[in-house]
Amino acid sequence: MWIEKLADGILELDTPIGPRYLQPNFLERALLTWTFRNFSSLPQEVLRTSERRLIDRLWNENRFVSLSVVGANDRPIIGRVERRAMASVEVIPERKPVSSSERSLTDNGREAISA
Repeated sequence: MWIEKLADGILELDTPIGPRYLQPNFLERALLTWTFRNFSSLPQEVLRTSERRLIDRLWNENRFVSLSVVGANDRPIIGRVERRAMASVEVIPERKPVSSSERSLTDNGREAISA
């Protein structure tokens, strides 16, 4: 199976519009076959920086493959990269610390009321 992936494998990317397929060259296929040797699918976050750059470069070079061509569905998939949307983080505004002059006023006020 890994020989077929080295010879003619493609890389599947999850995108918001559906799966896209990239055609790496032989050396890139060898690297990606090694990366996906134990997993058929990996989140993009666990890939090394060099592997992420490789995928971005393939994407930017428009090395896409259409699987609608006759016989294209028979091509082995090296692996699947899960491109998850970045989670939005709610930013909570910082609370201002109480200054020492305000603290002393409230302390004096409490003393006056209790006296």
